[in-house]
Amino acid sequence: MIYDVIIVGSGAAGLTAAISLAEKHKVLVLAKGDLRSGSTAWAQGGIAAVLDAGDTFDNHIDDTMVAGAGLNRRETVEFVVENAPAAIERLVKMGVPFNKDKDALHLTREGGHSHRRIVHVDDATGWAVQAALLKTAEENPNITLMPRRAAVDLITGRHEQRFSGSGRVWGVYALDEDSGKVEAYTGRATILATGGAGRVYLFSTAPRGATGDGIAMAWRAGARVSNMEMMQFHPTCLYNLEVKNFLITEAVRGEGGHLKLPPGVPGGGERYMPRFDPREELAPRDIVARANDHEIKRLGLDYVHLDISHKDPDFVKGHFPNIYEKLMGLGIDMTKEPIPVVPAQHYTCGGVLIDLAGRTDLPGLYAAGEVSESGLHGANRLASNSLLECFVFGDAAARDIMARWDEFDAPPAIRPWDESRVTDSDEEVVIKQNWTEIRRFMWNYVGIVRTTKRLERAAHRIRLLNEEVADYYGHFRVTTDLIELRNLLQTSELIVRSALARHESRGLHYNTDYPDLAAEAVDTVLVP
Repeated sequence: MIYDVIIVGSGAAGLTAAISLAEKHKVLVLAKGDLRSGSTAWAQGGIAAVLDAGDTFDNHIDDTMVAGAGLNRRETVEFVVENAPAAIERLVKMGVPFNKDKDALHLTREGGHSHRRIVHVDDATGWAVQAALLKTAEENPNITLMPRRAAVDLITGRHEQRFSGSGRVWGVYALDEDSGKVEAYTGRATILATGGAGRVYLFSTAPRGATGDGIAMAWRAGARVSNMEMMQFHPTCLYNLEVKNFLITEAVRGEGGHLKLPPGVPGGGERYMPRFDPREELAPRDIVARANDHEIKRLGLDYVHLDISHKDPDFVKGHFPNIYEKLMGLGIDMTKEPIPVVPAQHYTCGGVLIDLAGRTDLPGLYAAGEVSESGLHGANRLASNSLLECFVFGDAAARDIMARWDEFDAPPAIRPWDESRVTDSDEEVVIKQNWTEIRRFMWNYVGIVRTTKRLERAAHRIRLLNEEVADYYGHFRVTTDLIELRNLLQTSELIVRSALARHESRGLHYNTDYPDLAAEAVDTVLVP
């Protein structure tokens, strides 16, 4: 199965790269599960870009650097911010129906932004963007889309029939989820666009497939990863025992929503964010998430309240139609009563280390989007910079591959996947048990607030599980659940190692044993 370029992931980053590459090359896009099942379709808020006459690139750059607690790489921030308007223009041409304000795009504001600069499609921007990208890709004869392919590992020099042992990447082995067979998909270049690792945590807004696949595969192949301790927790995930992982977008606070203590406790019904930050509800996510976590633990609560009922009901319904309908179905009228919310893991700010062209350490391997660490987010992602990063780096990786095409050799003969020494598992319970154990100790020991002792406990459990999972992986045929478990465990280990290595509290990483900010902002880079 030989193509020019292999792209793993069918979200914003992967499809953007595919559409750009298809100008000249044959591209294969592999998706785990359905083509729409990644994180892009879940994005509610919007895309940040300087489009207002009163705003400037410098403003957007400064806001991003402040939110990232100085850990950002400034050249990356400048590169992304300055390419944002062009990215929006491409999406408009693809037919994304952004909200309008008279003849211009309607801009909203979110936490950490000094200006209104968020373009959006009501409160379901990601779904509209995913639909437009997918339609464009489906209509392009140079793009082949293959759903239900779970990537197992990158194909490197050690998989060549001539056993060169080089670090060169030639594509991926991927499981056909319908046939149960693992096939080799090869190309001159490979782009990882697999998203983040949110499902290592018990509570997360990420979809089921966000299991750190690309990060784990790149690490096993020999690529460096960076800043894995920087896991963003969204302050406002709906608290509901029946419906989990439903995000209440940042824009609710951007349009005037207040965080309050619920009735029946000291200070019930009062706003508390003014006690934590002068920006109140519009402070960056790390600050608001820690404030919510602090109040919940201080008072023994299950949740806090997010209240926008003081706004005109038509305004609320008009700005948040999907959230309104979802909540009404659960018996919550957000125009009349507050919404119960809790923090939940939301975004992986670290990942596979890349440069401005999306290149990783390994020849032939690129990465774009949440799987990568580009230097854009630093110690905390600014709201609505995530989709933007996907469009800018997806296109940048594609342009670099096309510019350097003559440098890429055709893939050699690759050894087929060997499952001659494995059997079907009769112990699937092991996967479920280990999955649950990982997510629970990561939430309890490596969550919003950390201690060195908790991190060491997590590291100890990971060491025990590594042996068990490796033994299981070596004896049984792979399934999507087993692939994800292996990657969850590997990604958890990278997060814990990174957290133990950072002896300060910066942005999303808060360790009570090291509460102060170090004099210099330094990336945590792990080398295989």
